[in-house]
Amino acid sequence: MSTPSRAEILTLFRALLRTAKKFSDYNIREYAKRRTIDGFHENRNLSDPSLVSSAFTDAKSQLEVAKRQAIVYSLYAPKVKSIMETQSC
Repeated sequence: MSTPSRAEILTLFRALLRTAKKFSDYNIREYAKRRTIDGFHENRNLSDPSLVSSAFTDAKSQLEVAKRQAIVYSLYAPKVKSIMETQSC
């Protein structure tokens, strides 16, 4: 596999963040968002093309897992909002 372009990496990053927003539970949603941001920050300075490709492939597999989990969580999630969601800013 060739090294992914910057545009492909940003598209994957945005897709992971959009998928994180689909979780109905506040804690899981914020965890997915935080894990996405932290993972991309950790790999920001990778320069070896094979490591970049490997990290990109791992992130794509995590996106597929997150999409499936968002569906499962939506089926079984409680309908009560978290205290963090009920407080007004």
